[in-house]
This record gives sequence, structure tokens and C-alpha cells, in this order.
Amino acid sequence: VLPAGKVFPIQIGSELFRLSGASISSDAPSYFSHFFGDQLYNSSTKPGELKTLYIDRDPETFRDISLHLQGYYVKPRDGTHFIRLFADAQFYSCTPSSVPRLTQQLFKSEIFIQIGNRDFQVPRDLFSSPGDSPNFFSLGFAHFFSTPKEVFPGLDRQTLLRPPSIQPPAVPNKCGDIFADLVKLLQGYPLNIRDEAHRADLLRDARYFHLKGLEQRLLPCNISYNLTRHKHEMVLRLEDIRQSGISLVPTPSPTSPGSTTSNSPSAPPPTSPPRSGFINYARPFIDETSHELIVEIGSESTRLDTSTMRAVFHGQTKARIASLLQVIANKMGLPATQSLGLMMMQTGRGVAAQPASPANSGLSEERIKVSVSSDAYISVDGTRVVCCDSGAEDGEKPLAPRLRTEDQRNFEDCGREWIVPRGHWRVRVQATEGYGGAEVVLQAVRLEAFTGESARNGQRGFL
Repeated sequence: VLPAGKVFPIQIGSELFRLSGASISSDAPSYFSHFFGDQLYNSSTKPGELKTLYIDRDPETFRDISLHLQGYYVKPRDGTHFIRLFADAQFYSCTPSSVPRLTQQLFKSEIFIQIGNRDFQVPRDLFSSPGDSPNFFSLGFAHFFSTPKEVFPGLDRQTLLRPPSIQPPAVPNKCGDIFADLVKLLQGYPLNIRDEAHRADLLRDARYFHLKGLEQRLLPCNISYNLTRHKHEMVLRLEDIRQSGISLVPTPSPTSPGSTTSNSPSAPPPTSPPRSGFINYARPFIDETSHELIVEIGSESTRLDTSTMRAVFHGQTKARIASLLQVIANKMGLPATQSLGLMMMQTGRGVAAQPASPANSGLSEERIKVSVSSDAYISVDGTRVVCCDSGAEDGEKPLAPRLRTEDQRNFEDCGREWIVPRGHWRVRVQATEGYGGAEVVLQAVRLEAFTGESARNGQRGFL
């Protein structure tokens, strides 16, 4: 500890600073306290002949450090100022293990970063919501600026003439306005999403910064309570479904008045997963309870054969449907449809080499079974169509449904094959006697379909 009333000269660049022993000792040990302490206690230097400490650094940055030593609170103004304070505070510390108050203060300060052409000061606790950590900031430079023993990795602190050049944190290839909207959401404020292009920009940057919880909040989703079915329902796009949120809610089994209920002490506990019910979904990190899932399938990738009530999917939609069915099969604990050894013999590459197909899950054939009832809202070639019946009961061979227009006229010219550009489907699992004991049925909720090129061309828009 230096004498509190003694003044010590420090030359930083072209300016001379005079600090008292009390100021230097307020944030010790440091390079200053060691330099002047050696002169006072470990050498033959007379008290009136103290040598001036010369350091070739920026005097403006040291002016803020001297204010800190004099007891004032110093807050970085921007990313450049933070980097300069950070580098010099580390340089003036005596050893890598010493963490004076200024260095510790900078370790705990906000994250200073430039996104696009805008500067941000992001509090570290802003990412405390579920799913938002670890993220781009905590895994990158925020970790670098919070580990005092590894600030200058690969460099010997004892022989370091000056700290290395550190560039202020910046992400120049992202939009500052979009990041400002993300920060607003993280702070708990509502955000007016202007259009789907704005939502797509928000989702793209939320994924880039690895903010998984915020991403789930930004996904288009509709949650409502169906009074007719007495269930909470969630409409979600197929591409936005994550396997961790999928669950199967079994259909309640009817019991007679005299039968024993499952709550009775004598009732045996269930020994196997349910084989029938509806698929429910809870958004990861967001929803505490699950809702009955209604999947929205778009992009004109569904072909429905109304004579067999089977649907065929194409492109990415087929791969996503196959993945969804595989997740459902795993949740139900169903066995694999084909052994790994046989796959290796056929392709030499195992599971990854198998083409995406709903039949791989064991819950469906290549063409998925579809159910269309009178509750479904169907539009074919722009005409409202009513389904009089679904054509078959559960477990029976599906038959073509009887279709009528709203004025009760037969709709025989609607064709037996529909192209469905957009559709809402419930995902139902029903027991079957086939392999695995269960199969998936897509239950139509709302369909927009056309039967030929003419109707499709009628929906085209002009540029």
C-alpha cells in the first residue's frame, strides 16, 4: 500500500498525470502500485527522488482510468471506448490472476456491439428467458470479455510491451433496425409485425443469434378454444414443428356405468403406450401446456385421391411429413420397420441413405390415409363443397365421400384427384391390426383445392 498523501508522477503518452497514493492503492495490485512500491520499499531511491513512470498509451483513455482511481464511476460510452478501457485496464494489471475493480466492473458491464450501422448496449441479463441462452453473444465475444485469466491467450503478460489490437465487437452483415426490434421483444414490449416479410427478417436474425425462445414467439401461430370440441387448438405450419413439443393424447375410452374406472385401486396400471388419440403440441420454451395440433400444409405439395382417400406429398413437404411420423412412432415406442443390418446390406450407408418416406415410420403407407367429414370446410375450384359423409368408419377401407355443393346439388364433376395448395389437418392416431398396431390419419379441417390446370391458372396473379 502506497502512502496515501504522497503524489506519484505517471507519464501517459504526451501528458503527465499526478495521482496520490490513496488513488493508486484504491484499485491495487496494479502495475502502478508495483512500480512505485519497489522504489519506496525495495531500492535505495530517496523519497524525494521518485522516478516518473513512462507508458506509451493513449492519455484520453487513461484520463477515464484516473477518474476511476479517484473514486468516480466510469461507464463506457460505446464499443470503441469499452475496448480501449478493457485493453488498458488489463495491461495495467500486475498479473493475469489479479482482477482490480475496474477490470471486474468491465467484465460485468453491458455487451457493447455494433449491428449494421447502429451501436447497442445490451444488458447481459436480457437473455435470461428460457431458450435464449446460450446464444451468439454468450458463446462468442461475451465469453472472451468475461474470462480474466484468458484475455490475451498465447501472450506472456510479463513481457508484453503493449496489449494486442482488439477490434470492437461488430456484426456488419446484419440490420440494426431488425436487431432493435428483437431487443424490444426481449425487453417484454409488444412489437407490431408489419407484414410477413418483416416477420421473416425477425425470424432469420433470431436464428442467426441463436435466440431459440424468441424464435418460437415469432413463429406464426393461432391458439383458440373450440367450444364444439371442448379443446384448445393450435394451428401451426408444418415446417415450424419441433419434435420436442409433440405428444400423443389418448382418446378417452368409453366405460359402462358398472365398469371399473382406471382410478380404482384394483385397476391395473397401463403397461404400453396408447395406440389411438390426437397429436398435441406445445411450443418449446413457450407453452406450459399442450394443445391439439392442426397442421397447416401449403406450397402446393399435396395430391389427394378422393376415390381411395389417400394423400401423396411431394418435395420438402414429403420429407417433413415422414419426419413427423417418425417422431410420433418414437414417442409411441413403436419398433423400427426395417433392421439396420438390412439397410446396410441394401445401400451400404444405413438410415441416413434411406429416401424420405412416410412408410418408413411404420404408421402409414407411402400414401397417407385421409379422413374428410361434414365438419370440414372444403373449397374446390372456388366452389364451396360439403361432404355428406366420410365414406368409411375407423379401421374400414376408405371410400370416396359423397360431395355436394352448398345448394345441395351433386358435385360429380369435381374430379377424383385434388391438388391441395393449402390445407389444415388434424393428426389422429388410430389402432389397427397391421404392423405396429397403429396408423396415422390426417383429418381434414379446411382445404382449398383445385382439380385441373384451368382452376389453378384462375388463381394466378398478374405482376
